[in-house]
Amino acid sequence: MAYKALYRTYRPQTFDEVAGQEHIVKTLKNALATGKIAHAYLFAGPRGTGKTTMAKLFAKALNCEEGIGHQCNSCKNCVSIMEGNHPDVLELDAASNNGVDEIRELIDKVKYGTILGRYKVYIIDEVHMLSAGAFNALLKTLEEPPEHVIFILATTEPHKILPTILSRCQRYDFTKVSEVDIKERLKAVLLNENVEYVEDAVELIVSLADGGMRDALSILEKVLAYSNNRLVVEDVLNIFALESKEEKIKLLKSIINHDMSDVLSRLNNYVTKGTDIKRLTEDLLSILKDIVIYNSSNIGNYLESLKEEEALDLSKYISNEVALKMIDILLGAIKDYKNVTSINPLFEITLIKLTSLDGSSPKKIVETPKVEKPIIKEVIKPVEEVKVEPIIENKIEEENIKNNIAAPVFSDNITPIESVIYLKEAEQEENFAIADDLMVQVMAISKKEIKAELVDGWKNIKKISTHEKYGKAATLLIDGRPLVASPKVLILEYPLSKLAEKVNLKENQAELQTVINHIFHKHMFVYAVSRNQSIDLQALYMNLLQIGKLPKAKDVNLEFIGE
Repeated sequence: MAYKALYRTYRPQTFDEVAGQEHIVKTLKNALATGKIAHAYLFAGPRGTGKTTMAKLFAKALNCEEGIGHQCNSCKNCVSIMEGNHPDVLELDAASNNGVDEIRELIDKVKYGTILGRYKVYIIDEVHMLSAGAFNALLKTLEEPPEHVIFILATTEPHKILPTILSRCQRYDFTKVSEVDIKERLKAVLLNENVEYVEDAVELIVSLADGGMRDALSILEKVLAYSNNRLVVEDVLNIFALESKEEKIKLLKSIINHDMSDVLSRLNNYVTKGTDIKRLTEDLLSILKDIVIYNSSNIGNYLESLKEEEALDLSKYISNEVALKMIDILLGAIKDYKNVTSINPLFEITLIKLTSLDGSSPKKIVETPKVEKPIIKEVIKPVEEVKVEPIIENKIEEENIKNNIAAPVFSDNITPIESVIYLKEAEQEENFAIADDLMVQVMAISKKEIKAELVDGWKNIKKISTHEKYGKAATLLIDGRPLVASPKVLILEYPLSKLAEKVNLKENQAELQTVINHIFHKHMFVYAVSRNQSIDLQALYMNLLQIGKLPKAKDVNLEFIGE
């Protein structure tokens, strides 16, 4: 059997297998279910987002022998459409058949009835490539085709299509496939192909695909051919002449330190290796954008290129003012790349400008030597998570007695702190409930260094999960993750709203605060939100930030009692 490319092998065979485009899938399913089928459709959107695939799935749903709307993939019609040889589903590439003669030949066949299916479906790909004469020849037929004929036009450039054609079609705009959907599909393919992979390599391919599922599968196929059926970051970087994220961060740190010698040395390495300079410039922009976002919000959920600990590290040395100046320089370089024959000299000038910026680093970055760790390959087949046995307190006590070490002691004398504002809002309720405007104030006075300290030590809470009195509170805390932390308030995020509600029970507040105080030596009011609430709050925060209505930290004054 002839080899088939991955994007063809794993092309969706039902609507439910389509990655992304949920709005289009739902609309087409409803149209099929209610019998409201148009005579002409326009599928518009970026390349590799599923336009032609969706057209073939729609043709299959129209002609399946089990009935309209079905895609059994076993009847004669479904199989023929999958194999591309159905006599009633005709695909025309307008890029190579864009003349009047080809369209007239197509129109002549429209009047004939179907051979196997209920409908004759004409799929015209890259329809914007048709000549003006071809469009005019198609116009009348497109307006009043026979009842058994449906046209599906696909294009990446809908603005090039005549308005008279557009007005006769139901238009569906395809969007870039989300990174989450592409990542899930790639992992499913790797599992099915029994390929070892590293998570970071998958994420790198997702980034390179830029929202195109077909591109993602093509890139994956190329890498697997190069690396003998294994997927690691180094191979992806080598094939596509890219630099690792670690290298880009090191370059930025050299720029911040005004280390011109190191910057130019790195540039020389990029040129020697044939690094994609344009892509490197865009990646530096993405990193700087993440720094601006993190400096403004102290929230890691909006980061795209950096992990939160990386953003926290860089934000110590790059202020928003400097980051925005660097972004302007890089944007100017990308614009100028179009006007030069060789971009390497221009990139060199750009790096010199960046390194010469005043105020790039409030304090010099001193790199801590790192011990190289062996590369651990993640295998696609699920591996059971290693479970760490909780430390049982009586065992600790036995060890402490042997070693003459005093056992940890909880202080029961901590008076829980409660916000006057919270209590006024819900004095009779069993749960604390904080309004969104107050949450935004808490977020405005948050401190990223406090959050970083909590994140780093959060796993230590497990050590007291078996404590007779505080084990329940510790177990409840460990299921969450620090979202926002100010000197007096800790906001946790939980995947489930029921867990968040347990945290917010007033009866649990004293024990939660005691555990936090014992582990981190911080006296903090503890409040929880669900994942959905967290997304809404962060969106509200960013909207207020963008329109300049975010409360200033110096203007926020939260009152507390019980301290």
